Amino acid sequence: MRLSRRRPKPSRRPRRRLSARPRPFRCGPPRRSPAGHPSTGAADPFYRNGPNDQGIGWNVLNSLQRVALGFGLAALVGIPMGFVIGRFTVVNRMVSPLISLLRPVSPLAWLPIGLLVFQAANPAAIWTIFICSIWPMIINTAVGVQRVPQDYLNIARVLNLSEWKVITRILLPAVLPYMLTGVRLSVGTAWLVIVAAEMLTGGVGIGFWVWDEWNNLNVKHILIAIFIIGIVGLALEHLLIAVARRFTFEE
Repeated sequence: MRLSRRRPKPSRRPRRRLSARPRPFRCGPPRRSPAGHPSTGAADPFYRNGPNDQGIGWNVLNSLQRVALGFGLAALVGIPMGFVIGRFTVVNRMVSPLISLLRPVSPLAWLPIGLLVFQAANPAAIWTIFICSIWPMIINTAVGVQRVPQDYLNIARVLNLSEWKVITRILLPAVLPYMLTGVRLSVGTAWLVIVAAEMLTGGVGIGFWVWDEWNNLNVKHILIAIFIIGIVGLALEHLLIAVARRFTFEE
């Protein structure tokens, strides 16, 4: 008597192939654009999916807004202070050592002071931009006032002009090229500072966007942000160079 051996029927379930390629590690859920697809950063730079999930375009605009506020406050304080320092020798001797002491301080060293005083990240970033971009405007304006020819001031004394007319009609036209040079240097400093400040304070901005992409291990977006930061800084510099050429004259 032969024993029949039954062969097992082949399974109809498809076998899973093991992949040797590891899956990428992702911190948290993927960010999605309003259309429901994962955001690529450069493909849709102006998408908005909540206060902390926005495209790189909105982050650049928020950073430019902070730069404008900090830089504007620095211009309102620094340019008049430069006129006073350059015009009066006593004030120059009193303030110059203080400026020489505070000017080399690192921008990020001022950020904890702003956080301590204002108790908020956005005013602290604006404060850091203000305190770091004010020095080039003060120094260049003061140097321009000191280099005004003495003959101009002698004529003002002969005509018995008031101090306000001396500043507006004699000093301001002569100092304007120096002042615009200080403004151009201050804008470059402000744009440099805001990226580092936003990395530490967080919120919406190009600096925080770069740091967030680093946490997601997205090097491609970081490289895109580096190019965008450079392009924006170059555009600001060329804009101010064009303005400076408009008001620069040859002797």
